[in-house]
Amino acid sequence: MKVVGLVSGGKDSCYAMMKCIDYGHEIVALANLLPADDSLDELDSYMYQTVGHQIVVNFANCMGVPLFRRRIQGSTRHHKLSYSMTPGDEVEDLFILLNEVKRQMPSISAVSSGAIASDYQRLRVENVCSRLGLISLAYLWKQDQSLLLQEMIRKGIVAIIVKVAAIGLNPRKHLGKEIAHLESYLHKLKELYGINVCGEGGEYETLTLDCPLFTNACLVLDKFDIVLHSSDSIAPVGILHPLAFHLESKLAAETVSDIERSNGLFLENMDSVCEVLGDCLQICEVECQSVDQSCDTTENKEHKVHISKTGMNSPVSISCWLQDSCKTSADLQEDLRVVLMKIESQLAESGFSWEDVLYVHLYIADMCEFAKANETYVTFITQEKCQFGVPSRSTIELPLLQTGLGRAYVEVLVANDQSKRVLHVQSISSWAPSCIGPYSQATLHKQILHMAGQLGLDPPTMLLCSGGPAAELEQALQNSEAVAKCFNCSISTSAILFVIYCSACIPLSDRITIPDTLEAFLKQMKLLHSCSQNKSEVLDSIFLYVLVPDLPKRASIEVKPILYAVDDTETCTGPVAQVLSSKTGQSFGGFRHEPWHDFCFQKCIVPGKLCAVILSITDELSVKICSECTGANPADGVCPNSLTERQMDKIAKFCIFLTDRILSENHFSWDDVMNFRFYYPSCLLMSHESLSRIFTVVFEEFGLMTKRIQISEEPIFTLVPVLGAGSICLLQLLPLHEHFPDMLPRQPSFPHDVE
Repeated sequence: MKVVGLVSGGKDSCYAMMKCIDYGHEIVALANLLPADDSLDELDSYMYQTVGHQIVVNFANCMGVPLFRRRIQGSTRHHKLSYSMTPGDEVEDLFILLNEVKRQMPSISAVSSGAIASDYQRLRVENVCSRLGLISLAYLWKQDQSLLLQEMIRKGIVAIIVKVAAIGLNPRKHLGKEIAHLESYLHKLKELYGINVCGEGGEYETLTLDCPLFTNACLVLDKFDIVLHSSDSIAPVGILHPLAFHLESKLAAETVSDIERSNGLFLENMDSVCEVLGDCLQICEVECQSVDQSCDTTENKEHKVHISKTGMNSPVSISCWLQDSCKTSADLQEDLRVVLMKIESQLAESGFSWEDVLYVHLYIADMCEFAKANETYVTFITQEKCQFGVPSRSTIELPLLQTGLGRAYVEVLVANDQSKRVLHVQSISSWAPSCIGPYSQATLHKQILHMAGQLGLDPPTMLLCSGGPAAELEQALQNSEAVAKCFNCSISTSAILFVIYCSACIPLSDRITIPDTLEAFLKQMKLLHSCSQNKSEVLDSIFLYVLVPDLPKRASIEVKPILYAVDDTETCTGPVAQVLSSKTGQSFGGFRHEPWHDFCFQKCIVPGKLCAVILSITDELSVKICSECTGANPADGVCPNSLTERQMDKIAKFCIFLTDRILSENHFSWDDVMNFRFYYPSCLLMSHESLSRIFTVVFEEFGLMTKRIQISEEPIFTLVPVLGAGSICLLQLLPLHEHFPDMLPRQPSFPHDVE
């Protein structure tokens, strides 16, 4: 991509541009913001570094690319961490600057910045890029600062200290010194006082005099003054004010003039510098008046729209799908629009809006139409509508049409408070895959971390890693771990549940190895965790493997973890959670507790906090279940692909009986259920409508008999058609193509969350 580099003059912005080049991008322009008053060295700004701005103007000649500059007119008016367009704010100066760069150089598609740890700066750059249709590149984001400083010095960045504001740094002693000479001293200050060795906490600022980007010339500082802003005895604050400097050519003396004339570049020529004008308030007002591309909210009455909703307690899950949509629509976007409109109305009826949504499961019938689905999705869920952060999301292709459903199926998890914490990084970096658009990497709500589906993408390139399904799985797990670390937890110790979506394109021989690869990776991570200072308890995670037709980017694997992110003041009691109480649920549907029932499920319990259960019904178990209730001979068998409605009724009753028993034993109720999801194979030869009717009747019977569940108009369960699903041994049984062997497990999944 062609990139404009945001430059403050410091080491970070320069090294970020070097990383852009390493990843195959081209720096074609620079952009810089400076004080409106030339006599000022520094502004009171959390957003911009301006010390040394008198010298930055020469970066254009040093690099041989045009420099766009704008004098800052705005000030800090929007004080929240997340940013929305605010007339008169200093961020709007950046918008005006980059808008002009894009106008003059329309081939530019990305912006490079040197953000390392500041969410405040990153979010504002991402906001501007999103509004301009540009991609934010932040290759230093979340990198280890000690290693980063070492890399910068080793790769040729010559930068001097131009501001100090931290304990251990003295203006008269350290201003004007090269970072290479202070590297060991900065690490010593980190050990003594915990400073950021790259100065991310404002401890110091730098000015780059030379680096590999400066192909034409380097900068030489001849004379400077030291200006004290504070003479505090512990942490004095001072800046370097340049008085005289010159450019030193890197080109051979005898060829300089010829080369420069042919390129139109002279070291003294400032024609390559463009000053960007314009009134910040006026431009913002024009943007505010732009037409809101809202969608048509008139619902098509021909569609048979269905809803399911879990219990009374928050969070609740709301699902929406279309029945027999193929008879009324041949378009994914129309189906998705109708489904999202229905969910939007359901949210409004309950006093919710899109900003209350924690997570979105987006199921579509054809992954080839992923881009079209996104076009419709972003007309409903936008950053403007979600001031507390956009929800996390996973997108999966399912066999919807084969089971009589429409082309879009959406499930949302929504909470009735505003306590969620969202991680949404849109910048491409080396940290984890970016989420460019209105969906975030993870959402934390009441200690449950709902993570977006992670593919095996190489973060800096956003391409699927090579090496096959096992390599994709390991990369997806590494990406998940990077996200988990932002919430001070780990997928190896804090994971409640892993849902592993596997594409049908994976050869059977590779599917068999996936559980072993996952187990080995997590085992290695646990060993590393046990050697660290963090000695928190380790949860006994549960695993669900789901075979689906396709995944985004034609990926082989998508990993969706759910984590228990414990506060520092609490202790995770995972191992103790496996102890059962003496209380059990009553019999239902002719079932009473039998020892073999315990082999049908996995569970992860944190007492009083959460209960996650995966119940697996294999063909062998279905035979046993049906024969136990009817007294039939198990040898008569049950045909897995053609279960009768009577047999499915027995299986549904067993699932509800066993789930009720697990809830009761662990002191949870049906009102606490957050998700109640059944995965069933599309080859079952039973329509979604028929299955839904069976489970609805069974739940009504259970509610009337036990009085432990309130029956409402909408069912509390969600039926999800897949190619296959099951526990850790499932992948040894999954078919190579979309046909199933006799021993294919059918798996309902019931993750429950209680606060």
